[in-house]
Amino acid sequence: MLEAALATQLKGLLTNVTMPVELVSTLDEGAKSAELAELLDEIAGMSEHIHHDRTGDDPRTPSFLIRRAGTDIAVQFAGIPLGHEFSSLVLALLQVGGHPSKEAADLLEQVRDLEGDYHFETYFSLSCQNCPDVVQALNLMAVLNARITHTAIDGSLFQDEVDSRQVMAVPTVFVNGELFDSGRMNLEQIVGKLDSGAAKRTAASLSEKDRFDVLVVGGGPSGATASVYAARKGIRTGIVAERFGGQVLDTMAIENFTSVSYTEGPKFAAELENQVRQYDVDIMNSQRGATLNRDEETGVISVGLASGAELQSRTVVISTGARWRSMDVPGEAEYRNKGVTYCPHCDGPLFKGKRVAVIGGGNSGVEAAIDLAGIVSHVTLVEFDAELRADQVLQRKLRSLPNVDVLVSAMTTEVVGDGGKVTGLTYTSRTTDESHSLDLDGVFVQIGLLPNTEWLEGTLELSPRGEIVVDEAGRTSLPGVFAAGDCTTVPFKQIVVAAGAGATAALSAFDHLIRTDVPAEAAAVS
Repeated sequence: MLEAALATQLKGLLTNVTMPVELVSTLDEGAKSAELAELLDEIAGMSEHIHHDRTGDDPRTPSFLIRRAGTDIAVQFAGIPLGHEFSSLVLALLQVGGHPSKEAADLLEQVRDLEGDYHFETYFSLSCQNCPDVVQALNLMAVLNARITHTAIDGSLFQDEVDSRQVMAVPTVFVNGELFDSGRMNLEQIVGKLDSGAAKRTAASLSEKDRFDVLVVGGGPSGATASVYAARKGIRTGIVAERFGGQVLDTMAIENFTSVSYTEGPKFAAELENQVRQYDVDIMNSQRGATLNRDEETGVISVGLASGAELQSRTVVISTGARWRSMDVPGEAEYRNKGVTYCPHCDGPLFKGKRVAVIGGGNSGVEAAIDLAGIVSHVTLVEFDAELRADQVLQRKLRSLPNVDVLVSAMTTEVVGDGGKVTGLTYTSRTTDESHSLDLDGVFVQIGLLPNTEWLEGTLELSPRGEIVVDEAGRTSLPGVFAAGDCTTVPFKQIVVAAGAGATAALSAFDHLIRTDVPAEAAAVS
């Protein structure tokens, strides 16, 4: 079933399984059950420690339990975890089979110490790049703590559940039958929601850290590159990242990064973090910048974090990137993840056979409409301008699809719902001023990006678009503060451009340090 290269790689990884593992499947006569049985038989044949048992009686079919023989240590999948979830399957096999996690020891201990009984259920889609982080974090928690269980559910195979629980975005997590959260989360964030004192303890620990020479705020391509370049200079370097990888994590395919012919966003982000970890960089994940201040007498810069912590550094590189732009119309916030979504690749499979709208006529919007047209029953693309802005080749493809309508000169005015989910939207024709309604099940917003710079207003010079104004060296309006990437005025928001700008900013920060450290009399002699 698995491609030869993938099977060989998996067989090599399974040599790390040291404890007996049972794959307990619940199957019926359907094609998906046959497909799952074939996959589990193949995996069992790769290791003497793994056995496939077809005697499961779970209410969801097809499904299977990965259980350490003779124990209650187990995780469960409802569906066939291929696609982006294949890595979750591999990690589950390894961890149930006794292979240790690489997460921080103190975080693992925090999971073991959690009190209370938690049964988690995560709805995912195989095309979702955000889902594996959540699935893998909860699987690990189930392995570490006997009072935690987790079932990962492929929403596309259990549409009745998706509809009854009104799951309209993935990943969506329930705990003990109640909605827990939706969207990308890492292990630290999940534990923080369960352990109410965790955030306060972490903030206190961060505030006690020694002053940095270079502190990078943001963990995307520009921030990761900046931290590597700074650390290679042998100076004390730290990096604060709300989510390492930033917007890259939401990117499906990367085909234009020099020397890398093809990769996918989450894999690229993981490689960024792995490379940073090879250097002496203090990585502070799940932290977001909130304030920035510079002491005029000492030149020391303080960065306050949303968690309440405060860090100090002699220089700072800001690389906070950008986020999806919202429509800012009534109903959008209320129905976010209840029919309003920003990721067609992740959430598209949840709208199979339904009617949706895509807002935005640029490349992203048209590409989204094309992709969704193969899944949903009908797509309406709504564009504010008088014509689409996407490349002509994309427009031709879009207009060739029989289940797509295109509305131009249309201003979305409201997302409509029944209190629980989206039921439609209203728009106004900019040519006639007439108001119109569309009956819909989902709205996919694709109207560009906004820089994550609100926390810097009044501190740094920002452009009318909210971007940090920088010069050719990445300098900002505040001495000792540099910036790089999509949050700045540098044109062309591309990964390779952001990475280069990160290197420039770090080198500029180092240059600032060595020049401000040289006493005036020494500088005169030289």
